[in-house]
Amino acid sequence: MLVKNDLIGKIKDYFELNIYETKVWLALLGKGSASAGEIASISGVPRSRTYDVLESLEKKGFAMVKIGKPVKYLGVKPRVILEKLKNNVRTEAEEKFQTLLKIKETTEFTQLEELYTVGISPVKREDLSASIKGRSTISNHLKEIIDSAKSEVIIFTNFKEMKLKEKLFIETFETLKKKGVKVKVALSGNAEEIKKLSQSMKIKIDPIEIDSKFFIVDRREVLFYLNKESEKDDQAIWLNSDFFATAFANLFEIAVKE
Repeated sequence: MLVKNDLIGKIKDYFELNIYETKVWLALLGKGSASAGEIASISGVPRSRTYDVLESLEKKGFAMVKIGKPVKYLGVKPRVILEKLKNNVRTEAEEKFQTLLKIKETTEFTQLEELYTVGISPVKREDLSASIKGRSTISNHLKEIIDSAKSEVIIFTNFKEMKLKEKLFIETFETLKKKGVKVKVALSGNAEEIKKLSQSMKIKIDPIEIDSKFFIVDRREVLFYLNKESEKDDQAIWLNSDFFATAFANLFEIAVKE
């Protein structure tokens, strides 16, 4: 079969097939319709395995049995397969989402919450700190501490980061405003671009020259990033310390004034 190995490898990964399934499906697509013997010859898959592979592809929706004799198989269009897989992912995601929603109502989850509360109670709050890895994990933790804000949120980041997540930040600012939480924002980057962003987001943004990225909540918690740019492998440090958070907030005020 005149199909490059790198294409076979990529198709295998894209559609979550094994190597034999990939070769047989590609052979079917190229031939149109073919018997198991023909597919074995075209694909290079051992004839003794071809029948099993065709049966597997039929179950997964990648192949169909042509009516008539001798028995022949048809390859299902890639576009049809893609749409089917997309729908499957949506369905599975929705089912998983609904399952996760229901977990909060279970006795087991209540016990987990109690276990966590009891577990951290003996620890001094100012001693709590953690290294957090992964963009998604950091974002979720950041959302949690910002949502818990009661009086003030300080955001110190760069123009690019704020612009990329402009809609999300606007929604966050509106939520905090309704709660009566004061929001202070400072960005590094081009002063003119920052001014325009400030107008579009309808919030005061101070331009600064210091290139850093951290968030302070209620002068109690600090989350600061160790990466300059947002990456999949982001790393951040979270500290729950009045002393440290207040010190950081004071440095923020100094930087903004300067």
